[in-house]
Amino acid sequence: MNTVSEAEGDIVREVETAGARIAEARSAVNDVIFGQTKVVEETFITLLAGGHALLVGVPGLAKTRLVHTMGVVLGMEDKRIQFTPDLMPADIVGSEVLEENEQGRRNFRFIKGPVFCQLLMADEINRASPRTQSALLQAMQEQHVTVAGQRYELPRPFHVLATQNPLEQEGTYPLPEAQLDRFLLQIDVDYPDLAAERRMLLATTGLDETPVRQILSSEELRSAQRLVRRIPVGEQVVDAILELVRSARPEEANVAEVTEHVAWGPGPRASQALMLAVRARALTDGRFSPSIDDVAALAAPVLRHRMALNFAARAEGITIPGVVDRLVQRLG
Repeated sequence: MNTVSEAEGDIVREVETAGARIAEARSAVNDVIFGQTKVVEETFITLLAGGHALLVGVPGLAKTRLVHTMGVVLGMEDKRIQFTPDLMPADIVGSEVLEENEQGRRNFRFIKGPVFCQLLMADEINRASPRTQSALLQAMQEQHVTVAGQRYELPRPFHVLATQNPLEQEGTYPLPEAQLDRFLLQIDVDYPDLAAERRMLLATTGLDETPVRQILSSEELRSAQRLVRRIPVGEQVVDAILELVRSARPEEANVAEVTEHVAWGPGPRASQALMLAVRARALTDGRFSPSIDDVAALAAPVLRHRMALNFAARAEGITIPGVVDRLVQRLG
């Protein structure tokens, strides 16, 4: 019993220490990114859970700036790829070039692509061809790339924050459902409120802008990621996660909104994502264990890109967020 108590005490102290450091890092990001507190929180949750995020929002909402700011604050090497229809897989992962040395001997040398970084922004990922999308998504899943039969490991940590513009869908290649599942969260980036936009307007159009400062190192982030997986989860929270995810599947649901309107629902990876996300959310608040409130708060970001409505539901104006809200209400 003493051993268990001591172990719990160690985790509590680690959570409190890590939570304070993460709160400092979040504050540093919020000093630069105005009016997007929820977006910043969900981005931190994604990184702490060791996952990737899909940022969905119209242009001009500081998505690019958010990624660069997160890289600086967390001490991660960040890079950006602008996805276009003519982008090739080699433009992401790299390619081999034929070189000739002083003795006239020729050999191939691998030149690493921009995917070899710790925090990658894939800007407007749905503008590239499916083949190019697959090259990135495979790297996200496997944490390595293979070129000419040679395997190259990606840096650790490695995270992708991809953006998608909900407007101007002509000439785009929507991500297939199986590939969307690779993203831990879908983070919707909305317009800032009036006060935040006023503050942003005054802060960004003058001579001086708030400098971005590093708070954590990439090693501290990896340590926090390992801590997330050690945070205990109560049986009630586990049951709530399973109930929520399974009730979103039309084959298993006993909710009319799901059986009538949902074409297909989330797989087991959604349960895994939600389990890691609620642990990470608890850590960002310096709490020892997640609660059902964490499950409710993260239900939409975890599920909305893992579900699809049938034609009749779309014709009636039914939305995925509305269905998820109904399922969350059932959790009590």
